[in-house]
Amino acid sequence: MYRKPDWAIEGRDWPHRSSSRFVEAGGLRWHVQMMGKGPPLLLLHGAGAATHSWRALAPLLADDFTLIAPDLPGHGFTATPDNPQDLSLPGMAARIHDLLATLAVAPCGVVGHSAGAAIALRMSLDGLASSAAVVSLNGALLPFPGIAAHVFPPAARLLFLNPLAVRAFAWRAADTRRVEALMRGTGSTIDAQGIAYYARLFQTPGHLAGVLGMMSRWDLFTLRRDLPALRTALTLIVGTKDRAIAPESAQEVMALVPTARVVSLPGLGHLAHEESPRRTCAAILEALTPMR
Repeated sequence: MYRKPDWAIEGRDWPHRSSSRFVEAGGLRWHVQMMGKGPPLLLLHGAGAATHSWRALAPLLADDFTLIAPDLPGHGFTATPDNPQDLSLPGMAARIHDLLATLAVAPCGVVGHSAGAAIALRMSLDGLASSAAVVSLNGALLPFPGIAAHVFPPAARLLFLNPLAVRAFAWRAADTRRVEALMRGTGSTIDAQGIAYYARLFQTPGHLAGVLGMMSRWDLFTLRRDLPALRTALTLIVGTKDRAIAPESAQEVMALVPTARVVSLPGLGHLAHEESPRRTCAAILEALTPMR
């Protein structure tokens, strides 16, 4: 229905292109980047992003870990599932487990940004990565406050079902100033190259449809209910200037999860790993010290 990003066009100069591979798993064709040495570490990007968001952080982590970084289902160069439920939180967790099984990889840890952190915790709670420590980077782990939690998924579903709305958003993304303003709205300032990669994806209706399809099926109420059962080590890395996810929400998560601790990154926003990859890397390595 919608054109997906084309590896020969949108992926022509993709960051770490030589580390990319395409893998058939769980009924999907995945784009995955693998690099580094040491124990395996899974990287899960956030909603609307793709593997490009790890472009500066990945080489720093690759000295200590073998990185497995997929584009999430419906995002970037990974196919969109035929079954819409595969875009739900449990569906995403199960499909990523299928990918890891195909790759014959059992990660020692999972680093998830924003929605990627929610997927990492769902995997752990569902026994799909039960022994892996989780590092949440500005994790989107709790329902939106107030009425937004109930309104947002149906609104995303309506947009997902409206081809004109999806294509109109893609057309607007051709103006990179709009994309730059969207990124600034997260509390982060990233470089022009990063803005260009996001703009490239946002101009592709298939990527946008995948993002909206995921958002329309996202259930954080159930995740919040289940969090007290988590027994995996959890580190919540929080940018203090995050405007997308309230930094205070990490304290609520820590109160729910007996294994959790919070690490603050002063002055950084939602895209902290793109703003300051070295500071973010140091926090991740400290959190995963027992795994190295």
